Amino acid sequence: MPQTVPPARVKSRAGGGPTRIDLLPPPPGTGPDDHLHVGVYRQGTALIRSHGVDTPLEPGDLLISSAPQPPNLLHAVSSTFLWFRVPRFYLAPARGELAHLNGLRAPGSTGIGSLASRFLLELATWERATGRPHHELPTSRHRLAHHAADLLSLLITDLLEKENAPQMATSAELLSRIRRHIDANLMDPDLSPESIARAHHISVRYLHKLFQKQGVTVGQWVRRRRLEECRRELARTPSRTSTVAVVAHRWGFISAAHFSRVFRDAFGISPSQWQTHASDPGRQDLMP
Repeated sequence: MPQTVPPARVKSRAGGGPTRIDLLPPPPGTGPDDHLHVGVYRQGTALIRSHGVDTPLEPGDLLISSAPQPPNLLHAVSSTFLWFRVPRFYLAPARGELAHLNGLRAPGSTGIGSLASRFLLELATWERATGRPHHELPTSRHRLAHHAADLLSLLITDLLEKENAPQMATSAELLSRIRRHIDANLMDPDLSPESIARAHHISVRYLHKLFQKQGVTVGQWVRRRRLEECRRELARTPSRTSTVAVVAHRWGFISAAHFSRVFRDAFGISPSQWQTHASDPGRQDLMP
């Protein structure tokens, strides 16, 4: 079970020695930073820190990092890992996603993590038994190594999705707050992406990104909500009580002509026709 351990009680240091097995030969032009480091935990006592919580590693667990020494790997006593170097070239997730992995943990007892852990251990046993470097091993070993890389790709994709899930939930909550803010300020003619972003302490670029995922721009959302409120008010307000121009201005439209055009585009009827029809539904001649 995860447990919180005060930082002073453990020390961060490397475990398992410097030896690393190259899972696959790096393609030409591969630099030292173009690899992932995958450790299979063997024995000892080690913890992985994630979001302020320290979780003990169990034998067979996998640790995946873009750095040779994961900064969030903590050891209370000496521990042993079997480390592999894997060129990112062979892995499915985008290179940018793999550039800053701070020690992702995958349980070695269940699911894809279990398969990958056992596969890597078998490959290491085979290679050590022969005493030959990977580029001198049989072709069958290379095929198995490619299968291991495929397993790691599936595993890393799954881990990244789980890591991003809280962020996606936070984004949905933020978007909900922004929409409530827009609804509360629809009558403000100065409502804009800049004012909305400023009110929520985010950049305009990030604001646009939140709405882009919904298939709509910020401006389109604001205009849609204003049109909906105008339609609702016009349906309740006879023309003799409030004109179309007054209603449009109240809900943030500066130009009555522009308002009439976008209203017709959205609802297939002019605002004045809608106002009259809503107050006298029997007049079908007013419909387009």
